[in-house]
Amino acid sequence: MALRELSSLEKYLGLKKPNKYSTQGDKKVPVLQNNNGPPLVGLVTIACHLVKEAKRPELLGDSAEGRAVVQQWLEHRVTKLDGCTKEDTKTILKVEMPIQEKEQYVNVTRWFDHIQHHPGLRHHLPPLVVLRNRIYTSRHH
Repeated sequence: MALRELSSLEKYLGLKKPNKYSTQGDKKVPVLQNNNGPPLVGLVTIACHLVKEAKRPELLGDSAEGRAVVQQWLEHRVTKLDGCTKEDTKTILKVEMPIQEKEQYVNVTRWFDHIQHHPGLRHHLPPLVVLRNRIYTSRHH
């Protein structure tokens, strides 16, 4: 799945030459065979490399906070979604979880809502409705 995502990212970014990918280990971690140096390993590492190669740094965040939010989502993607079944992934992405749990992911929810409206990302898929209402005034609940 990760290799398909990287190929889609290349296409979205308009990169002309397709890269050569392989996987390693039981978890099929993506590896980019880089002609200019050692292979790059890992979905996040390769995705960030492709974005920089395409000279689209705004996709990684325009500020320190923006970059942190993007990094937070990318880490969430790798640590929480990899290894899930397709159905579990759909449930997680639809943010169908208790309201109290949604509070813990307000930054990820805000980023996901923002990024799904970025031109060219959703293609033919309908937007997901993302509620960002805070139900608690503090983190103490």
